[in-house]
Amino acid sequence: MSEEEDTLGKTKHAFEELCRDLNMDEESSNRAWRSYENISKNYTLEGSELHWLACSLYVACRSSVPTMSKGTAEGNYVSLTRILRSSQQSLIEFFSKMKKWQDMANLPRDFQQSTEKLERNFTVTSVIFKKYLPLFRDIFKTPTDELPRTHRGRKQRRHPCTVTEVFNFCWILFIHAKGNFPMISDDLVNSYHLLLCALDLVYCNALLCSSRKDLLNPAFKGLPEDFNSKDYKPGPGSLCFIEQLCELHDGLVLEAKGAKEHFWKPFIKKLFERKILKGKEDTLTGFLEPVNFGDSLASLNRVYEEHVLSSGSLDERIFLGDGAREDIGTPGPYEGIENQDRANNPLQNSMTASALRVSTPLTGRRYVPESIVGTPVSSAMQSVGRLHTLLTGFKYRPSVKLRDIFRSCVRDPTESVAARLKEMSEIFLQNYEGTGDDNKSLARDIAVKYFCLAEALYYKSLEVIINQEKKRLGDVDLSGVLEQDVFHRSLIACCLEIVIFSYRPPGEFPRVLQIFDLPAYHFYKVIEVLVRAEEGLFREVVKHLNHVEEQVLESLAWKGNSPLWERIREAKNCVPTCQEVMPPQHLEDGSGSNANTPSSKTEFSGNIAAGAGKGVSPSPTSLHDRYSSPPTGTAVRRLFVDGDTTPEPAPPVKVAPPSIVSSIPAGQTVVTMATATVTANNGQTVTIPVQGIANESGGITFIPVQVSVTSQAGATLPTLSAQTLTGTLTTQQLTTTPMGAVQNNPSPPKQDKKTPQQGTPTKRAQKTGSLCLFFRKVYHLASVRLRDLCAKLDISADLRRKIWTCFEYSLVHCTDLMMDRHLDQLLMCAIYVMTKVTKEDKSFQNIMKCYRSQPQASSSVYRSVLISGRKRRHSGNTENTHRQSSPTEGAQEQASGESSPVSMRSSSTLPIPQPSSAPSTPTRAPGGPQEQEEERGDLIRFYNHVYIKQIKPFALRYSSNSPKNGQAETPPLCPYPSLRIGSPRRVLLSHNHSIYISPHKTGSPISPRDKIFYYVSSSPSHRLREINTMIRTGETPTKKRSIALEEEQQSPAKRLCQENQTALLRRLQDVANDRSSSH
Repeated sequence: MSEEEDTLGKTKHAFEELCRDLNMDEESSNRAWRSYENISKNYTLEGSELHWLACSLYVACRSSVPTMSKGTAEGNYVSLTRILRSSQQSLIEFFSKMKKWQDMANLPRDFQQSTEKLERNFTVTSVIFKKYLPLFRDIFKTPTDELPRTHRGRKQRRHPCTVTEVFNFCWILFIHAKGNFPMISDDLVNSYHLLLCALDLVYCNALLCSSRKDLLNPAFKGLPEDFNSKDYKPGPGSLCFIEQLCELHDGLVLEAKGAKEHFWKPFIKKLFERKILKGKEDTLTGFLEPVNFGDSLASLNRVYEEHVLSSGSLDERIFLGDGAREDIGTPGPYEGIENQDRANNPLQNSMTASALRVSTPLTGRRYVPESIVGTPVSSAMQSVGRLHTLLTGFKYRPSVKLRDIFRSCVRDPTESVAARLKEMSEIFLQNYEGTGDDNKSLARDIAVKYFCLAEALYYKSLEVIINQEKKRLGDVDLSGVLEQDVFHRSLIACCLEIVIFSYRPPGEFPRVLQIFDLPAYHFYKVIEVLVRAEEGLFREVVKHLNHVEEQVLESLAWKGNSPLWERIREAKNCVPTCQEVMPPQHLEDGSGSNANTPSSKTEFSGNIAAGAGKGVSPSPTSLHDRYSSPPTGTAVRRLFVDGDTTPEPAPPVKVAPPSIVSSIPAGQTVVTMATATVTANNGQTVTIPVQGIANESGGITFIPVQVSVTSQAGATLPTLSAQTLTGTLTTQQLTTTPMGAVQNNPSPPKQDKKTPQQGTPTKRAQKTGSLCLFFRKVYHLASVRLRDLCAKLDISADLRRKIWTCFEYSLVHCTDLMMDRHLDQLLMCAIYVMTKVTKEDKSFQNIMKCYRSQPQASSSVYRSVLISGRKRRHSGNTENTHRQSSPTEGAQEQASGESSPVSMRSSSTLPIPQPSSAPSTPTRAPGGPQEQEEERGDLIRFYNHVYIKQIKPFALRYSSNSPKNGQAETPPLCPYPSLRIGSPRRVLLSHNHSIYISPHKTGSPISPRDKIFYYVSSSPSHRLREINTMIRTGETPTKKRSIALEEEQQSPAKRLCQENQTALLRRLQDVANDRSSSH
């Protein structure tokens, strides 16, 4: 017998023992073993075999089984808790392995969703149990303080219930109610309010029960005033302390009362009707009486166990057991509060945090830092509370102002808006139906509540957005924008996502897109618009929307059926480069600082500040631009050389002599700041492109540029040096017409129509439109993630720029590589290939290890990468059609087998993570129905079979060993997006006064000019007194022209003057006049 057969035999024996212990039926056992055998042949299952067998058994148990009545039933009534205990596996380990098992076994999406729901239920219950411990101790006495009961005979009369029994009873009552309402079982807000309802019911029964004052904590602040008096008697009528409990323990009164009326009371009444709870049915009391409590607790345990076995859910009574710490990593029920932190399993804590909290994305960590204060419950309560506060006074219909705006349009959109809302409401309600008659009505009530809140938020936001557009565009007709159906649907969906996230963190995105069949490419456009409009959104909501936007940019918008590919076709199949879409001040020069500003300062436009300060990718684009089509017929400049292209005529500007250009230090970046065109009195024209290099002190050292001075007769005058004219000017003075051109200094390659000559200013404005906005955000997101990965991998800035150039090449020239794939996949491949060709090898193992530390990381990104097989839509990129139409051609030929001076094959293997999350490494393609559609593999396989075949020729040009004969020279490095520093958010200080704090902007002064500015660390103190006086009196103090003090001469406010901004043009005009007069 071979070693492999011996191991399989031992595993089979352990499996049979497990099945006997669980009393498993034969059919389920055989099904589970066959599934384990098939998957173990295709995958290397790391870790305990018994744990993987438990996953297989659970899947088999949840399958439909025949019944005696010749029907079928879902599940075989084997408890998940028993499976885990028999396999000696914690619940957290089970969820971790179950996710991998589902992927390997290609389980149906419905089953995967039920497992995700089960995990969310557990996470919500785990969080609430931690709140239950201090809550119970606040209201009742501590269970550990009571004396043990002595048993004197076999026949004991029924004793009053103990505090420990009340503790268990209240928890079981809560989890049974929570499990009875699956539509809210993973809803943290409603679940917490159900717990408060359970405590309220038991507390009121304790007050009404004779001689049960001993259960209550005498220090509880919610006790009646005369509770401690001997003659205390509860007043007539039913008692309700839910309001006091909410005030004392972070509840929302309206939400709690709603949960009590709609969910709790009907459920408790049914328990009394079915005699599960014994007592007075009309007042819902009496179950704590000695004659009733024992039977009530036993019946409650019985019906809850039936529910667990029939639904396959987790038996949440394990939180009460002494072995809870071993089973799931939570504290036991009676451990002191001071010991809870030590008793908690770190793995369970991290799981709870990741499941119910939104990690701040890398793009927002400079603006929305991670919060370490507050629990998931308190955060959810604050989020819902903030939502209600935001909508206070707003109805589920347009306001008077909004109706007036609608009527003022050429085509009144009122009816279309109402019809659209009604249609989307019906669609949403259909997708939120529950199971069973009672649950269907309750689920519909919840869905109606969610949509009504979203509708109110929609109308409120729409009014603010329209007003912002009017301020931006002036008094123009907005019928065109208001008739954009996709805009309204996206805004409604985004409002719904905010509401759902507030109640059910971390939300259900992208479910809202699936419900309304809304393309992600269109949906993301409204996110930043909404965040700018609603300044009162809770920080967790903003983080969630930032995460949603990143999901769209990284993968959802790149699906094969995405409208993005149509937009690329409309743009003449040209993907814009980073330099074409990114503002010049947001690009680094060769030294790693901003191209157009000193490294110590970062410029933000007013529009950027509003969004970026909230953690949303910044962009000043208007609403009209976001939903407009890209301009057609626009020539797109490429940064990379194509051998089959012809050169373009050079612009009519002479370049500085080679001797001057070659004197620039290697790696520096030539910055084209402005182009000045001045016409003299005699008709002569001076065209001066101003170029230079930013120095450390914030100034610009200009490169002498030859200037063509042409008279009306066409005569050319002697050349003029910009450095001779201006000397060294600060960047603040050079904010004339920006060209958006940042040219790198290395020797220029062979020129063609897509690569301008080095040092030649590119005469074009920065590209705008919805497509360019999308790629600007994509480039920004990719640059932030790549910067983080390079820092963790200890990669130099120069190599990082080469990696960025390779990544940009793949996005611009091999756009089809992104179809149905993930942005992070191309980033990691670019890191690997460029470190390979530059002899600074970084293994895929280390790259993936660093990647997993990023907040958006997912194992599916590097485990399940599309290789081939899917019927891919033609992207319209004619340059790449012949390459990507058949990605697997020659797939058997590894990159390492191709003749090249540098090995392209990865010698690393998939990363070896911690035992708690040990991966299942694929050894061959699994069998399953999805194989007919597509072939997927790990990232290394994608690199060897698809990526390197398209990127290798370009990457090798950066290799020092690459032969130069017959090949193009090393391409120039693309400019890298700069790191945006500072807190650009404009903060409203008071709702009574329009007073804001915002960063000092370096653009043109704001109009009107009757405002008072105070610049921190630069303005005099009397400015604050003037501001206070203006707020008190409502009058603006009389302005006087003060004499500039010596220490104020370098104030940023002085550099904002319009006169200084045009200083260069005035000086050039004077020189031109002097030269023309001399002729």
